[in-house]
Amino acid sequence: MSGEGAVRVAVVQTAPRLGEREANLADIADHARAAAADLAVFPELATCGYAFGAREAVADLAERPGGSPGLDALQALAEETSGALVVGMPLAEGGRLHNAAALLRPGAEPVFYRKLHLFYREPELFDPGDAPPAVHEFRGLRLGLMICFDWIFPELARHLALAGADLIAQPANLVLTLCQDAMVTRAVENRVWTLTANRVGEERFPDGEALRFTGASQLVDPRGRRVLNLPGDAPAMDAADVDPAAARDKMVTARNHVLDDRRPALYRSLVAEDQ
Repeated sequence: MSGEGAVRVAVVQTAPRLGEREANLADIADHARAAAADLAVFPELATCGYAFGAREAVADLAERPGGSPGLDALQALAEETSGALVVGMPLAEGGRLHNAAALLRPGAEPVFYRKLHLFYREPELFDPGDAPPAVHEFRGLRLGLMICFDWIFPELARHLALAGADLIAQPANLVLTLCQDAMVTRAVENRVWTLTANRVGEERFPDGEALRFTGASQLVDPRGRRVLNLPGDAPAMDAADVDPAAARDKMVTARNHVLDDRRPALYRSLVAEDQ
């Protein structure tokens, strides 16, 4: 675990097996134990894989708020390791099915972020989230969540920065090659840490369409420097210390504050309903 003031964060890059929840949960557990970190972040849909052809197939593997076998196992893992976990998973509730990320902390109930911006074929499988992401605290670190394609909408990262996030954790199943560089920009323009936990490997939808995931998971500091940078083609894990104070210093120069210098009154059209 980390020293005083810093939080030890692990980025975990795996290759989940499509439809094999028990094997994926076992892999998550092995990595979480080996990481010995305050916080370990795993990819999007890490419990089940990605390339499903039907909503019903995802629903069979979904977790449920309030308790389900996979969710209970992950909460027990957080208690065992005395560390927090961010894990991507399908989440079923009230007749809706979400592509979600769960934050599991020892001694606390799980909390969830439901992906707002669905990518490519995901609308065939999932319902979009309908609430902005919240910021949660663990060991002095204020943590916000986003998932994969959320990266292309800078409003979401800015929302988390304004809500006080020190670190934005991003479980991902990236097939495009643009996100990793874009998340450097998100870090700089908000003066926050960003962590992208991407997956590797290839999956095929039942109709034969193939997806190859790009790996290259990373941790970026609030000045845009890559502190961790994993390979693009193999499972991997690495960890580093995150200093929350570095994200709370919003000064770009001695005279410029990255949030206070905004002029929101001139940006109203960006969120107008008819835009």
